[in-house]
Amino acid sequence: MTAVIESEEHKALRSAVAALGKRYGRDYLVRTVAEGKPLAELWSEAGKLGYLGVSLPEEYGGGGGGITELSIVLEELGAAGSPLLMLVVSPAICGTVISRFGTQEQKRRWLPGLADGTRLMAFGITEPDAGSNSHRITTTARRDGTDWLLTGRKVFISGVDMADAVLIVGRTEDARTGSLKPCLFIVPTDAEGFQKRPIDMELNAAEKQFELVLDDVRLPADALVGEEEDGGLLQLFAGLNPERIMTAAFAIGMGRYALARAVEYARDRTVWKAPIGAHQAIAHPLAQAHIDLELARLMTRKAAHLYDHGDDVGAGEAANMAKYAAGEACVKAVDQAVHTLGGNGLTREYGLASLITAARVARIAPVSREMILNYVSHQTLGLPKSY
Repeated sequence: MTAVIESEEHKALRSAVAALGKRYGRDYLVRTVAEGKPLAELWSEAGKLGYLGVSLPEEYGGGGGGITELSIVLEELGAAGSPLLMLVVSPAICGTVISRFGTQEQKRRWLPGLADGTRLMAFGITEPDAGSNSHRITTTARRDGTDWLLTGRKVFISGVDMADAVLIVGRTEDARTGSLKPCLFIVPTDAEGFQKRPIDMELNAAEKQFELVLDDVRLPADALVGEEEDGGLLQLFAGLNPERIMTAAFAIGMGRYALARAVEYARDRTVWKAPIGAHQAIAHPLAQAHIDLELARLMTRKAAHLYDHGDDVGAGEAANMAKYAAGEACVKAVDQAVHTLGGNGLTREYGLASLITAARVARIAPVSREMILNYVSHQTLGLPKSY
């Protein structure tokens, strides 16, 4: 039961973050996006208050919590209408990988800045022909004396324009077998040979998407995360589980925001002498959306609890299920919210129409719902693998 019942500390964290989110709100996000700017003010204040680094070790300026606490932060900011997508990337993926596997020097150099928000790191795994399949990644690193030379391409990499560095998933050749194995590298965004190109997206978000070209980017030996080359696969999955959990929190927050707007409208909008929310055709779908979001929240808490308590295998299954459930619940909640408002749901004034596109992200990224169903059918149910 500890996985699903929140402590008083977690309730207090929710309340405090919700208050911060309310001070900024959806209007802040919409205005900032329209100006083509990042959500710098909210990011900075969240960092100063300790929310960005809540999952990172205390000895490096963090809060000493886990993904449980960080997912609460993202969910509540999303429920207030101003989610910070880079929470998924900078502290949750990159901060987690470095705190678990980085050298002492890497921890000292990066974690304090990631914790207080003064430094930001992006994450580069997806490739044009490989998606997130680490076995087909073609970005390669080869030795040149004591240095590394990194070459390859990445696509749909979030927030590179704001980042000081990108945690790049590449592959190196195993000296014993000759086969390629995944390795993670910290690549400064100002490195020679590092090129970024914005991808023109229909998605209207503060965080831009980029294609990266790495043309023999020269890196020092200590750019490799950790002391050895053999830990890449473990490091990778240590980052991907928090990514799925945080994506679930992102989706739940968005769904809660849309649902709250729809409920408020259904209470106030009167037709034929009664609020439209009095009619079951309006009320029941909203109730169903709430139930689906609450169920997704429970699975997200379970996944975070398992991860924070060191059960990487159990967390892998639960994180995938949480991400799937939250993505589906978010899409349905947004769709029903727009439908509840009718024509008003498509106006700029009410601000729900833009969520139709944004909600799809939770179904697509960082792993599609179909690949999650493959994972569950194969790993959980023991059915034959289809690929």
